[in-house]
Amino acid sequence: MRERLRKKGFFADIITQTVEALRKSGFLDDTALAENLKREAFSRKMLSRNGAKQYMLSRGIPLPVIDTAIVDDERTDIENAKRLVEKKMKVLKNYGPEIIRRRLYNVLSRRGYASETIRTVLKDNIFYKEDI
Repeated sequence: MRERLRKKGFFADIITQTVEALRKSGFLDDTALAENLKREAFSRKMLSRNGAKQYMLSRGIPLPVIDTAIVDDERTDIENAKRLVEKKMKVLKNYGPEIIRRRLYNVLSRRGYASETIRTVLKDNIFYKEDI
C-alpha cells in the first residue's frame, strides 16, 4: 500500500497517516482478505487448493498468510472437482464420452487440480479411462 501511494506522488507523512488509519479501522488485514479470497476461490470459482493459492498470490497476499489460510485437505479438492464436473455436465451432455472426458480433464486441469484428483473424480463417471 505504501509503495502504491508513493508511486502516485503522496508525501511520506500522508502515507504513514493513511496506512495507520486504515490499519486501525481494519481495512489492511491480509488474514481477513485471504479468508475472503479463499472462500471465493473454493465456492464461486471452484478452484483447487493450488488454484486458490495462485489466485491469492496474484492478488498480492503474502505466501505465509496464504499457507495459513489454505489447509491441505484432499477431500475439499475432490468435492470441489465433483461440483465442477456436475456443473459442466449440463453443457457437455450432448457430446460423446471421449469428448466429455477430454473436456472435463482439461477444465479441471486449468483450475489447478492435480492429475490424481482428476482421475479420482472421473473414475466415478463412465468417462474414465486409464490412459488419461
